[in-house]
Amino acid sequence: MEAAFVPSVVSGSVSRTTDLEAAVRGWTAADPDPATRAELDGLLEAGHFDELADRMAGTLEFGTAGLRGRVEAGSNRMNRAVVITATRGLAGYLLDRRDEPLVVVGRDARLSSERFMTDTVGVLAAAGVRVRYFPEPVPTPIVAFAAKLLGAEAAVVITASHNPPQDNGYKVYDANFAQIVPPVDSDIAAAIASVGAASDVPSIRNPFGSETDLATAVPDDVFERYLDALAEFRGDVAGAPERRIVYTPLHGVGGKYVVAALARFGHRNVLPVAEQFEPDGRFPTVAFPNPEEPGALDLALELAAERRADLVLANDPDTDRLAVAVPDGDGGFRPLTGNQVGALLADHILHRTREPHPLVINSIVSTPLLELIARHHDAAYTTTLTGFKWIWNAALEMEAEGAGRFVFGFEEALGYSVGRIVRDKDGISAAVVFADMAAAAAAEGRSVLDELARIYGEHGLWVSTQLSILRQGPRGAAEIGAALDRLRATPPERLGGHRVTGIADYSVGAEERPRWLAATDLLVMTLGGGGRALVRPSGTEPKLKIYVDLNETVGPAEAMAAEPALRRRADDLARAVAEALQFA
Repeated sequence: MEAAFVPSVVSGSVSRTTDLEAAVRGWTAADPDPATRAELDGLLEAGHFDELADRMAGTLEFGTAGLRGRVEAGSNRMNRAVVITATRGLAGYLLDRRDEPLVVVGRDARLSSERFMTDTVGVLAAAGVRVRYFPEPVPTPIVAFAAKLLGAEAAVVITASHNPPQDNGYKVYDANFAQIVPPVDSDIAAAIASVGAASDVPSIRNPFGSETDLATAVPDDVFERYLDALAEFRGDVAGAPERRIVYTPLHGVGGKYVVAALARFGHRNVLPVAEQFEPDGRFPTVAFPNPEEPGALDLALELAAERRADLVLANDPDTDRLAVAVPDGDGGFRPLTGNQVGALLADHILHRTREPHPLVINSIVSTPLLELIARHHDAAYTTTLTGFKWIWNAALEMEAEGAGRFVFGFEEALGYSVGRIVRDKDGISAAVVFADMAAAAAAEGRSVLDELARIYGEHGLWVSTQLSILRQGPRGAAEIGAALDRLRATPPERLGGHRVTGIADYSVGAEERPRWLAATDLLVMTLGGGGRALVRPSGTEPKLKIYVDLNETVGPAEAMAAEPALRRRADDLARAVAEALQFA
């Protein structure tokens, strides 16, 4: 047998055909899965060398959400061999730090998730790690809550969140119950690199049976304990009864959990989108199971119009994000942006919080409006790099320093963390608290849009827009990197009629910033007259992302009418940034 090919943790590429063939044969020799071995062998025999070069271009790295990629054969894909070696590396990392560590494991309903979870639990138990697992598909925030409840040293969720159906992922939580951050991610990556051949990794074939006593199911009352924690944070909320809420989990795992949570807190008139309610990893009714994507909410909006609903709520497939649409006053429904939902939730929570020194946080690409809301409520505020791993690690460090007590955090990409229930984004608690806020406003004869207009009147109208430029594969990543380098070297003096008054490069100067604003590939351009433009590569997808925030002083009566024109200016500015990057 040929020696197993163990690729570097740092992404690279195999350039010559002879090297590529050797890499493929080495990988298949170490792959315990006959299906993926046959897949790679077939591509090699057919001479698909460009495809093979992409699949063998190094290994998946721990990023914003751990490991994530397309489910296919090869070192640069998600498959059983990658999951097995990642799990053995994680086990080694944990065992070096504690005897008999505890890991909580859960999964979503993607087609490969059950197999990947079986491998994860089997490898952990074979290594001597104690495991508490969820027998059925479960929302990611419930796994994160269980890790905190049980005092686990780590948690793993097999999920690709809102990615396309062909993807899957491996999300890791640290001993502080938040997602991993440096240097833990690189330490785990180094442990993975030392594992060797996946086929040599010991594993228990059926870890859910009688072969081991190290793997047991989580307690039956985990979700009830979660709801109890939410009840304590939420307190008593008076609101308008019997409001119709249309809800969709987009074929994900949130359906029964979100409906039960809403009912527990008085929101019982929920109309599920029947075609999308049961978990289905094929996502048959949507082109892309991300509630931000155009068309994803079509069925929910149709049902809302038909039943004259008061509110539309939607989760992504693993239930850690929340999308919202509200009546527009003209018989239709208006989807709210993540920044608008974040501002509404922050304002509601800060009005009601019992914390004497509240702390709120959002990511650097999210709206600056949160800082103004925080200042109005005399709350502590900070901003972090993208990813809830940074939001929650910042919260824990600031709390330890006595700067405040975390009550809310959000990202513009529909992610919200309500209270201290889950140290990650959580679409269940966010759905409940948003429904509370809407019901409380209705009880006073006000709509959600009225509340948003009030916030704009108090703090200024802020609009945000985003433009994503897709570039697939290693060549695409190189193009994105080159575009950012050009912008650093020659920043524009003007963008779309706005003077550029400053540019901040977050790839340098990290020693002068807090840990949650570490060195990263991000450029922030400050614009004359207020506003900013930000550019960064995505941490989970092959995209360059452009963000624009503009503001304008308006009264509450004029805010909603003024918004479309300001948004058009922001869209024009985003396109001007793309032109400056030579991606027009």
